[in-house]
Amino acid sequence: MVNVVVDAMGGDNAPKAPVKASVNAVRDEKNIKVFLIGRESVIKEELSKYTYDSERIEIVDASEVIETGEAPVMAIRKKKDSSIVKGLNLIKEGKADAFISSGSSGAILVGGQVIVGRLKGVERPPLAPLIPTENGVCCLIDCGANVDARPSHLVQFAKMGSIYMENVIGIKNPRVGIVNIGAEEEKGNLLVKETFPLLKSCPDINFIGSIEARDIPFGKADVVVCEAFVGNVILKFYEGTGAVLKNVLKEGLMSSLKSKIGALLIKDSLKDTMKKFDPSEYGGAPLLGLKGLVVKAHGSAREKEFEIAIRQCATFKEQRINDKINEKINVLN
Repeated sequence: MVNVVVDAMGGDNAPKAPVKASVNAVRDEKNIKVFLIGRESVIKEELSKYTYDSERIEIVDASEVIETGEAPVMAIRKKKDSSIVKGLNLIKEGKADAFISSGSSGAILVGGQVIVGRLKGVERPPLAPLIPTENGVCCLIDCGANVDARPSHLVQFAKMGSIYMENVIGIKNPRVGIVNIGAEEEKGNLLVKETFPLLKSCPDINFIGSIEARDIPFGKADVVVCEAFVGNVILKFYEGTGAVLKNVLKEGLMSSLKSKIGALLIKDSLKDTMKKFDPSEYGGAPLLGLKGLVVKAHGSAREKEFEIAIRQCATFKEQRINDKINEKINVLN
């Protein structure tokens, strides 16, 4: 049984989205147990709307909530009875395998490292979201956890991202590229120039060289390596561009009677195509390299994103991702 803690208090759509997703996941997957953590009265009220297996959904009361605007370190220290702190402690105590939240990113990142702790040998745990490409998805690593990364950190990111893509997503021998301002090896800032030869000489990964930002949507690499400042800019620009294209397309299709008729004819095909650029299709972003799995979902995550994230947690455990990370960086617990 895979034990997953779901924060019922975090994000714009709590508690409705995380609770409904938990009910769906338990209904569809027989090897998952969910601990819904947060204010017990609120969770009970939401759960009362559904029929579910009460042996596989358990409520854990947490009286406090860490708000998005709070200083992460202080919030983790002071709000010991918050859903984030209590949820992460369940992993630390070995009572759960994974924790999912769409709450405060800073608190989740700080709490993951301070409470759950890093695997031995892991220098910096990176956030690794999946982003859509022309051919499927790629892993953008790191996208928000380590703004001032060193070359050795990026090498570990590449190794962990490769393990994740091969074992959870099913891409054999994933191609690894480092984000750069050109394809030539001599280009880039000091971090990229120092990291490039380390990746090139690393036998554990399938390194294909530099990748420019414009090549990412075309799926030129399966693992896109960068430090968190660059990764977060890429991620946010990606999401913004997708939203704008959707709006512009909708406006164009509704601009005349002729276009409206055309829109009606292509409605189903267009809907399937646009789903590829919906963040909810890819679950949350795992914080790799911790002693347990911590997943950050979008602040606006809806039911579907939570449900996919819960299933990903099960795959993560079944595929022994943490054991493989230990093996890849040649460190034993």
